[in-house]
Amino acid sequence: MNQELLQTISFVVEIDKLKSILRQNAVIGKERRENDAEHSWHICVMAMVLWKYFDKHNANMLKVIKMLLIHDLVEIYSGDAFCYDDKACEGKKEREKEAAIKIFSFLPPDDREEMMSLWLEFDECVTLEARIAACMDRLQPFILNYHTQGFTWSKPGVTSEKVLKRNEILKELSPELWEYVLHAVNDSISKGYLKEK
Repeated sequence: MNQELLQTISFVVEIDKLKSILRQNAVIGKERRENDAEHSWHICVMAMVLWKYFDKHNANMLKVIKMLLIHDLVEIYSGDAFCYDDKACEGKKEREKEAAIKIFSFLPPDDREEMMSLWLEFDECVTLEARIAACMDRLQPFILNYHTQGFTWSKPGVTSEKVLKRNEILKELSPELWEYVLHAVNDSISKGYLKEK
């Protein structure tokens, strides 16, 4: 039996655990929280259909989608830290890096290196592809919150200022999507989904 194939299958089995990691957001139209696998699928489709709204300068869409597919695999071990909870985010980078080493260790060396490299690029958020991926990773929960009457925005400490700051990366990379964010924030404030201050 091909040992490299068996090693790769062990990774495939391990990442199935992503379906069990619950995020903070609710699924639109359902009374349940979204899981990490659903989130990853959703942002990949979003990247495809919203691609035309980015100032891309020859960015590689396949690379963006690869980053989006693997970016949360670390949460199998590190868990999901709520982005607006400063205490939960303490030490997040270190926990996630350790988790990345662990999850990608299931793979054969060449695949492990590629996955780790993509994950680190996403985490560092410097390249254009990583920044576009970060836009999708922020916009998706924003859209879910807007369409679930602010499900996670109702938690203590979440304000329009924090929501805008979290999504500010869109301002530079996609003025049209940023305009949508501004509209939805103002509408959410007027409807009581989001606190202004």
